[in-house]
Amino acid sequence: MTKNALVVGVTGISGSNVADRLISEGFTVFGLARKPPQDRPGVTPVAADLMDPASVAKALDGLDISHVYFCTWARQETEDENCRVNGAMLQNLLDVVTQTSKVEHVALVTGLKHYLGPFESYGKVKPDTPFREDQPRLPYQNFYYVQEDILYAAAEKSGFAWSVHRPHTLIGWALGNAMNMGVTLAVYAAICKETGAPFLFPGTPQQYEAVTDVTDARILARQLVWASTTPAAFNQAFNIVNGDVFRWRRLWATIAAYLGVEVAPYPGHPTPLEQQMAGRDATWDAIVTKHGLQPYKLTTLASWWHTDADLGRELETFTDMTKSRDFGFYDLQITERSFTDLFDRLRAEKIIPPA
Repeated sequence: MTKNALVVGVTGISGSNVADRLISEGFTVFGLARKPPQDRPGVTPVAADLMDPASVAKALDGLDISHVYFCTWARQETEDENCRVNGAMLQNLLDVVTQTSKVEHVALVTGLKHYLGPFESYGKVKPDTPFREDQPRLPYQNFYYVQEDILYAAAEKSGFAWSVHRPHTLIGWALGNAMNMGVTLAVYAAICKETGAPFLFPGTPQQYEAVTDVTDARILARQLVWASTTPAAFNQAFNIVNGDVFRWRRLWATIAAYLGVEVAPYPGHPTPLEQQMAGRDATWDAIVTKHGLQPYKLTTLASWWHTDADLGRELETFTDMTKSRDFGFYDLQITERSFTDLFDRLRAEKIIPPA
């Protein structure tokens, strides 16, 4: 097996973590992004605009890629535009890389909106839980479906194997990522601690009380590499979550204690972070100065809107991992440690204040 990997979206939470995993397993790693990091150990930067086929062709010229990990997306105003843009990004990449390289495997990262629907029709059809990979597609436009169909067609044409990976909310190390709840909650707690504001669970009663789960970016990375190097797992779609379940009513108190803030009683209704944290940029800048933190802006670290979307659901959301187990992927990640490991690194890297 050739071990030359192209990680598309290497600066994101899933891409950066799979790059780390691939390096640890002896792969040569090329990291593609519009502005890839130039000084990341073990990753050769590849700069390209996926909406520009000529840019992709120029970037991949001379590279011999055996494994592709597609870990990026571009949020648009409508799902119709999401389908057009995100479909084109994947299509342009596959058109080029299958011409320039003998590709063995392509892994595509999507998510649980496969079962819940895109933002504009989210939860209109109440899904059955736990989510299973054999559930039928919903009767709505969904760029995940578009990308899957593009992947299947390219695999049939070019003869590579594929896998699709459907994580829940991702928790892990990445800065400037629009989907990172862990960093968002750490920043929220720091602002609450500094200002004396209550550390309120911002979501719905349904999310506060219901059983749910999350996905550590490290376990997603392990599944991506496993599925792309294990022939028995080729040409399959897999859910990927930590493997345990929890209720936010308990975990919220655990997070509060670890971050050194007093947990506030749940008020019984949503208090969105976008509203709570409006106008807090200067407060964060003052925290950065006071504690000598790295000079990241609040808008770079915290994605209030995405955490509000996750915690604002009005339906139960958790995932079945039986198929992965049946195919031989047995990894487990304890969710509490997903958060505390991240918080420890954020402190060590001087992104949030010390304990």
